[in-house]
Amino acid sequence: MDISTRETSLTVGEAAERVGLTTYTLRWYEQEGLVAPVGRDSSGRRRYTESDVNWLFLLTRLRRTGMPVRDMRRYAELARQGDRTLGARRALFEAHRARVLARMADLREDLRVLDHKIDAYRRAEEELA
Repeated sequence: MDISTRETSLTVGEAAERVGLTTYTLRWYEQEGLVAPVGRDSSGRRRYTESDVNWLFLLTRLRRTGMPVRDMRRYAELARQGDRTLGARRALFEAHRARVLARMADLREDLRVLDHKIDAYRRAEEELA
């Protein structure tokens, strides 16, 4: 697939920087099937379109929220199959959302413990002063 010179596109490095990944990770995402094959310029170098970058932003959010790579790969496969997989994609996201909410609850509890310890140390320091 050859990218039209009229379409704005980014190099691997530019795309990686824009979405906060290393070029190594971006290439790994491609190898893992998380990213559809991207266009190439006339010299054969990868060129990422705005659509590619938006897809990468979604992947980074899924990964940052703890979605396993196997689920990300499954999502990418489903998305490539088109609208007939909308329900399966929604179900995948709903299951992931439930895991994110559970993790958030755990983190809130962890934060309460940290706050308790910080307050205890602050009081101890005040008593010593």
